[in-house]
Amino acid sequence: MSKIQQAFRGGKAFIPFITCGDPDLETTAKIVREMAANGADIIELGIPFSDPTAEGPVIQGANIRALAGGVTTDRIFDFVKELRRDVTVPLVFMTYANVVFSYGIERFAAKCAETGIDGLILPDVPHEEKDEFAPAFRAQGVDFISLIAPTSEDRIAEIAADAEGFLYIVSSLGVTGERAEICTDLHAVAAKIRENTNVPCAIGFGISTPEQAHEMAQIADGVIVGSAIVKRIGQHGRDAAPVVGAFVKEMAEAVSR
Repeated sequence: MSKIQQAFRGGKAFIPFITCGDPDLETTAKIVREMAANGADIIELGIPFSDPTAEGPVIQGANIRALAGGVTTDRIFDFVKELRRDVTVPLVFMTYANVVFSYGIERFAAKCAETGIDGLILPDVPHEEKDEFAPAFRAQGVDFISLIAPTSEDRIAEIAADAEGFLYIVSSLGVTGERAEICTDLHAVAAKIRENTNVPCAIGFGISTPEQAHEMAQIADGVIVGSAIVKRIGQHGRDAAPVVGAFVKEMAEAVSR
């Protein structure tokens, strides 16, 4: 059982997302430590990319700010290595296929293992193209995390049967961002997943309030929150760490209660 799967054993998991380097890596480090101290069970680290097709305007803005600040993939690997001196929760990269492909798939996978990354999410890689990437990460003990979208209906069983780490259930059609209401029949999606795998599942996209987080935790094994956190970072900049820490504490408590 991987470190990521172990993170779900204590109950419902809360998984916050942050874009590395927004507004700078020093602030990102402070925020990650605040999240870990305030109940995050797994932390997603976004590697910024110039064309983040799955992201709404909030996370797109974070990508732009991070890249403008000179963040590179190598600098993020060094940053993770430094984090691992004291941060013990599982860390997952979320980025895009071109970032990994241009770095070199095997080289990127080896660097993940070397620096202490536990998993990888590539939202622009469909299940049918997973085998171009997944074997290199599997060989390094890094979980390649698959996504299930509202349009995955006929493929849920196939995706679930091949799952590693956890399954990322995309709550709604479209890009990331806060939503007032989530209308997808997520109960049916989760039930289909559980018919085909014991790998835990977590719901992301659009969750921004403790009430939504609690509701989603009744359906899945975990809850992922990104835009609501990144929005607070955009508002508070280098002073965001305590604000994010307080928000993560509130959301983690909502998920686990």
